[in-house]
Amino acid sequence: MFINTTAGGRRGPRRLLAGAALALGLATLLASCKQETAEAPAATPAAEPGAPAAQPEPAEAVSAEVAALSSEQLREAASKAYQESRLYAPGGDNAMEYYLALRDKDPANAGVSSALVDLLPMTVIATEQSRDRGDFDEARRLLALIEKTDSSYPAVERLKNTIASAETDAARRAQQEQLTAEQEAERRLQLERDRQEQQRLAQEQAARDLAAQQAQASQDAQRQEAARQEAARQEAAREQAAREEAARQQAASRPANRPAASASDLRAISTPAPRYPPDALRAGTGGEVQVEFTVGMDGSVGEVRVVRADPPRTFDREAINAVRRWRFEPVPAPVTTRRTINFSPSQ
Repeated sequence: MFINTTAGGRRGPRRLLAGAALALGLATLLASCKQETAEAPAATPAAEPGAPAAQPEPAEAVSAEVAALSSEQLREAASKAYQESRLYAPGGDNAMEYYLALRDKDPANAGVSSALVDLLPMTVIATEQSRDRGDFDEARRLLALIEKTDSSYPAVERLKNTIASAETDAARRAQQEQLTAEQEAERRLQLERDRQEQQRLAQEQAARDLAAQQAQASQDAQRQEAARQEAARQEAAREQAAREEAARQQAASRPANRPAASASDLRAISTPAPRYPPDALRAGTGGEVQVEFTVGMDGSVGEVRVVRADPPRTFDREAINAVRRWRFEPVPAPVTTRRTINFSPSQ
């Protein structure tokens, strides 16, 4: 049999070889695809755009380390944090956490409750700032402080809703922008720096504002007290002037030819006995008090003072109170006289 070896005859083997090579390549490619499919893990389905993000766990208002401190330790730590303008940050070392833990241990402490109420408005502002800059962990921590302080505070529900909405929007934007791991790490680092600086400035300003309010309140109280004392002084001066004027009028109305009244002109109408001091009566203490007093023209007793007392200061008050209740017949002119009042436990 004759075999053609010309160019046309050689095309048959080459075609066979090419077909064999192509088949071998396809078989290898299919085997490789099957192996990769078997070894590759199941792909996580991508979140649909606009789907609500999973809600994070609520932040803890007071850390376990802070809650474990004693009342005295909490009081000292809160005072120090307040003085150093660590009003609500950093977490675990701020005045609000210490005051909340102290309130748990001493619910009746009005000073702690007042301090927490003062700190609420500025903590709300800090929460909104954290939310607006995308620092949702810090926003939830601050919200937990507000809610533990007063769960019925008007801003609580609003902050919960706006933080959740902002976090959902941020997650959607992050998904759209496809931030790399390096970009996200840098963003968080910058976020932390911004937060610390903003909180430092805000807390320092808040501390200055509180100090100014307290100083103003102290000044107002001092002015009110000074005004009260001045009013009392003026009232006493007016009363003294009125008494002196009354005495001058009485002296002027007395006839010039009438002699001045003396102690012998006094005629008692009522001289009630003094009350015996209970302590002196129980102790069986006796004594006497000499008083000097002035009887007005209408027979009433005006000025009374102690001239001598034995024993001192034991019967003085009761003697003065008794003499002020004495009444005499009217006299032509005021009369100043002295009387000795005896106190005897056997009477």
